[in-house]
Amino acid sequence: MSGSKKQFEGIVTKLGLEPRESPLMVENKACKLFIGMPKEWSFQEHRIGLTPEAVRTLVANGHRIIIESNAGKESHFYDTDYSEAGAEITSSREEVFKADVIIKIAPPQLDEINLMQMNQTLISPIHLPTMKREYLTKLIDKKVTALAFEYTKDEAGFFPFVRSMSEIAGNSSILIAAEYLSNAHQGKGILLGGVSGVAPAKVVILGAGAVGTSAARAALGLGAVVSVFDNNVYKLQRLQERIGARVFTSIISPDILSSELKAADVAIGAIHSKKGRSQVIVTEEMVSQMKAGSIIVDVSIDQGGCFETSAITSHSHPTFKKYDVTHYCVPNIGSRVSRTASYAISNILMPILIHCGELSGIKGLIFEDAGIRNGIYVYHGNLTNDHLSKLFNIKNTNLELLFAANF
Repeated sequence: MSGSKKQFEGIVTKLGLEPRESPLMVENKACKLFIGMPKEWSFQEHRIGLTPEAVRTLVANGHRIIIESNAGKESHFYDTDYSEAGAEITSSREEVFKADVIIKIAPPQLDEINLMQMNQTLISPIHLPTMKREYLTKLIDKKVTALAFEYTKDEAGFFPFVRSMSEIAGNSSILIAAEYLSNAHQGKGILLGGVSGVAPAKVVILGAGAVGTSAARAALGLGAVVSVFDNNVYKLQRLQERIGARVFTSIISPDILSSELKAADVAIGAIHSKKGRSQVIVTEEMVSQMKAGSIIVDVSIDQGGCFETSAITSHSHPTFKKYDVTHYCVPNIGSRVSRTASYAISNILMPILIHCGELSGIKGLIFEDAGIRNGIYVYHGNLTNDHLSKLFNIKNTNLELLFAANF
């Protein structure tokens, strides 16, 4: 018996919620999924959830996939690529939303939720800063089961979607900062790595996770001077080992951080929250004391941002200035390199979908996989995420109790 089954049965016994049927809820019978991928129209999103290679593998496993025409065009995946892989291509958005499982790279808009059917499964990000209460209530009314990229864990307890996009965002954040330091973007005309006889730029990174590590490696590779802050000493030690270089590291002490930011040319926000909003680390006063023309790239903006002065921007208008400091706060940085990002997402999604089919559907997958359970925020019309419940004042139901009651 798996550990997750033992855990559920323990809850059942403890709370006296033993269902009439056997607690063994999953039959070893494969099911064929019907998966729909609509074209992304919002958030300037260019990525797609499954590449043609992944579609070919899923179709070979007996699953049916329907894709809206030109859904992958921005990543240079064309309709012919998908049709040759076995997918159905349609120009009807309504037809795509009739699939049992909907995969989106941007959260569905309210009009897209209106197209959804009762009891569907939605796999997408949630983009917490832009989420509205109506979004959740519509999913609840449709009795949708919704899985968030941001909160899904793998067997090792890591967040695979976040980790993969974090690597991309970390590398991209340094390249973005280098662009905005140049005269081409009305910057100060600074070369990030300097040259012989000219000092390199100073980069301060908040967070020593996947984003921070990738950003530090990229910055060092370009020759910048790097400082990294995190309250987890183990993460700081791990970062030093992974990048193979000695950089200044510190716990997040306001005095030390403020001093480093005053001298910084670039500040990267890479704080990730396991649940809910990212913590605000840099106050408005700290930002006001930064050098004129310095750059903030707040990668944490998809969870609210870790700079007090941050506000969401877009790819068409990516920056704004406050206290003469340029802020870059685009939530979907990965969309800048959409083909690479699409492959990264697809490599995570495809095994999940195959496993879902092997376990007789989404209910079996949730029951067996604790990491998937962590990513579920709505289950058959029940809000199961405590943070979202408190944020929007909507009743929260414990997911494990729902399973214990054989819901």
